[in-house]
Amino acid sequence: MTETQILNYALNQFAGIDAEAFELSAPYWQRKTYGKGEFYNEYKNVCKYLGFILDGVFRTYYIDDESADEKNVFFFSKNQVVVAYKSFVTQTPCSYYTESMTESTVLYIHINHLNELYGRSHHWERFGRLVAETAFNLAMNRAEEFMFRTPEQRYLELIQNHPDIFNNVPLYHIASYLGIQAPSLSRIRKRMVGK
Repeated sequence: MTETQILNYALNQFAGIDAEAFELSAPYWQRKTYGKGEFYNEYKNVCKYLGFILDGVFRTYYIDDESADEKNVFFFSKNQVVVAYKSFVTQTPCSYYTESMTESTVLYIHINHLNELYGRSHHWERFGRLVAETAFNLAMNRAEEFMFRTPEQRYLELIQNHPDIFNNVPLYHIASYLGIQAPSLSRIRKRMVGK
């Protein structure tokens, strides 16, 4: 499959974007390669682009004011959308950094083009609603992970959502995402191997 076919398929699965609706958007999608450590969006910048990851991994993090530690909040990987959701939906400055953890390739679209598509097609209007709903659900799920799930459960969910994460992301970043220290992650991994 070509990159465009992969994107078309993913958008159809996510929001029912059919071939005709996809063709409306085709001229607007741009391809970009990010080097390891390159930012997709930076703190205090307004996120203007919604990206579809063809290859690679991104992390979203903030810097703790007291400890100056980087705290990982989200990972985005192959065949997922990468975006600073709140900033993108509200067009306000972002409270996070979104950084490429590997060399990554993304197809992205500008907010202005999406807004144009929302006015031209009910398929794209539905897409916009689903993006906003996804942002809400992602934030709620992340908060509930820490309220109702054990570190082991969070670990298993991470592996389910990002199967190649351990091949691409250093363990200390994964531990930060899980809200635990690196030695605890090592113990969890050893226990999981034994099951």
